[in-house]
Amino acid sequence: MHLNEAAEVQDLRVDIDGRALVDGVSLRVPPGRITALIGASGSGKTTTGLALLHEYPPGATVTGEVRVPHPLVGYVPQHPATVLNPARPVAALLQDIARTQVRHLPRRARCAAIRQRILHALAQARLHDGETLLHRYPHQLSGGQQQRVVLAQALLTGAGLLVADEPTTGQDAVTKQQVAEQLAAVAREGIAVLLLSHDLEVVRTLADHVHVLRAGRIVESGTPEQLWSGPQHSWTRALLTPAASTEPPRSPLAPTPTDAGSRADETAPAPAAAKAVLQVRNLTARHGRSTVLRTPELLLPPGCSALVGRSGSGKTTLARCLAGLHRSYDGEILLDGVALPRSLRYRTRDQLAAVQYVFQDARAAFDEHRPVLDQVARTAVRLRAVPRSDALTEAERTLSTLGLPGDLIRRRPTELSGGELQRVALARALLARPRVLICDEITSGQDAVTRRSLCTLLADLVRTHPDLSLVLITHDRDTATLATRIAVLDDGHLVEQGPAGQLLTAPQHPLTAALLQPAPDVGVHVPMRA
Repeated sequence: MHLNEAAEVQDLRVDIDGRALVDGVSLRVPPGRITALIGASGSGKTTTGLALLHEYPPGATVTGEVRVPHPLVGYVPQHPATVLNPARPVAALLQDIARTQVRHLPRRARCAAIRQRILHALAQARLHDGETLLHRYPHQLSGGQQQRVVLAQALLTGAGLLVADEPTTGQDAVTKQQVAEQLAAVAREGIAVLLLSHDLEVVRTLADHVHVLRAGRIVESGTPEQLWSGPQHSWTRALLTPAASTEPPRSPLAPTPTDAGSRADETAPAPAAAKAVLQVRNLTARHGRSTVLRTPELLLPPGCSALVGRSGSGKTTLARCLAGLHRSYDGEILLDGVALPRSLRYRTRDQLAAVQYVFQDARAAFDEHRPVLDQVARTAVRLRAVPRSDALTEAERTLSTLGLPGDLIRRRPTELSGGELQRVALARALLARPRVLICDEITSGQDAVTRRSLCTLLADLVRTHPDLSLVLITHDRDTATLATRIAVLDDGHLVEQGPAGQLLTAPQHPLTAALLQPAPDVGVHVPMRA
């Protein structure tokens, strides 16, 4: 094969214990074009993408043929932290790759060439503050920043094929546009791109050809124009139609449904401090010697609040402070008027149960050797002293409500997709019966149908638990509309906060307007080539 030929998958089947993860998939990824795979979480997108790197789940039986003409294949995973060495700063991670490309230069010229290549790759990946980030470790980066560091690694290698797994997931509208433009630029350079994504707006704008996966099989293929204008398969219609929605069962934590009229008015004024579940006072957080967050005062009342801001703006750092996971800060965080210890190590069992965190990178939050059902039930046992048999029953009911069947939840985390694990993580937090539930981009890795169901469940959770404070960290405007109040962070500063209706329709700060625009207009498209 030659480098100007397409990568191909022919009749690929990947089985684990007789269960097909991918069932007879065939596709081509031509150079200079963007080929997209869309479908529900767990439909086989990532398994198909990794096949182009000749990587398969442990114990898998593989049949079919995979032909890749490119000696180097770049991969941007959905959970970038899994491929970043936590013990090495960003500079070291990139130097290892860049060093191999300048061996032909005289020794004195190598250091300058390495640095130049690294900064160029970071700029290509839309990390314009690359100089600052070079000295940070992966855990000191936001999820979006980690994703773009991995993209920079792939660009540094000079790969002829790029497999991008949810590259715009967890990105704000501004950064999403930049990443989409970069993928288009990569394709224009003749690189073949396989885009695995739930972000249908980006897929519709960027892709030359789209394949729809369901349960490991391609059920429909075509150009974006063909699929969006006249989808033939019922699943494609459900996936692409915004109005399609299936009302899930009510929250398993709901004692009784409450009247819909009890929902807080979006235009209601901010509650008094005494009514706030969580209150932040004069918080200044640091990463090492660098101050990354300054929040003079923030009130999180009962109901739903959204924290929005660009990747790296301080949202996750603020949330980790609330949960006792980041203790390098000055100031106070009060739960029902009582100051919380900075570190979760010093919080009581009741305080641990009261503030629960659902991580953006769900995979890193689970023990890979134990079934997920046991890990979810463990929360009720440890924090609420529920007998194990009762905890298992409650865990299974909660997981079922989130669309996870019994056979799936008895598997280990490595056997679940990223979107499935995100729902497992939500179930685990719910079993603590929290007063504050912090959800960090939990809808971003979900397909459109599951995302709508999750949003409905979260809205129902708030309605049926009037004392609960749900905190959504999100880049998704539709998810932010669940909130009654929105706070906007920029470069570690709280630049605007207020009723959701006001910020969505009449924002005062230009960043708020950019982040909460109705839909990202990526403004680019790689044209089909003859």
